[in-house]
Amino acid sequence: MSLSLCFNRVVAERYKSPSQKAKSLTEDWVNRQGYCPNCGTPNFVKLENNRPVADFLCAKCQEEFELKSNKLDFKTKVVDGAYKTMIKRLGSCNNPNLFLLNYDLQKLEVINLFVIPKHFFVPSIIEKRKPLAPTADRAGWIGCNILLQSIPQAGKIFFVRNKVIESKNKVLAEWRKTLFLREEKDIKSKGWILDVMNCIEQLAKKEFTLDEIYSFENNLKQKHPNNRYVKDKIRQQLQFLRDKGYLDFIGRGQYRVV
Repeated sequence: MSLSLCFNRVVAERYKSPSQKAKSLTEDWVNRQGYCPNCGTPNFVKLENNRPVADFLCAKCQEEFELKSNKLDFKTKVVDGAYKTMIKRLGSCNNPNLFLLNYDLQKLEVINLFVIPKHFFVPSIIEKRKPLAPTADRAGWIGCNILLQSIPQAGKIFFVRNKVIESKNKVLAEWRKTLFLREEKDIKSKGWILDVMNCIEQLAKKEFTLDEIYSFENNLKQKHPNNRYVKDKIRQQLQFLRDKGYLDFIGRGQYRVV
């Protein structure tokens, strides 16, 4: 059965509040139309409401997913929960993958849906927000934002892009391409890998040279001020990405993105 972008109108009729309607419609749609990008299993187990972390579970491979939806495109930031909780979750095994869904509530349809695999979550993509004012109900509470612009494009896997449905085979292949990141348990080392992946993407070319990546040296020094051997670290990450099949080493300081 092919994917349908239409929401369930019966669900829409149950709610008058736009926020309640949007939440119910998007959760219902993912539950009916979604599939696990890890194993391809259709449909999810909907987890109980108000669960602290995840919204959906794949019954086959046990991958967990959190869903955030908005009528506007997710561009640079996604508002999330408590900063301390998020930072603590990054090193845990139960940090869920994140679905981001854009919708049109008038036409009752999905516009975009993409997933950020949990192995792309590192502290550098989490922005600490200002504490709530003393007059607020939760005075002093500190939330966070997820910085989408700091995540490599390889970590944004689209199921639907501008109402165009991507093939399931493409989604599964893009998911598998970066699973090697789960092998890296050290969060700082993973941050370095993702930073170099971002540098490669900024070059916007299939083939590149070592010298071109070295041009990001100052930028990487700012991100990692305690590292005095940035060029050595760059070469180390390129070798890692080559060994994991993300890059090909062509020779003479040249690389190709696979």
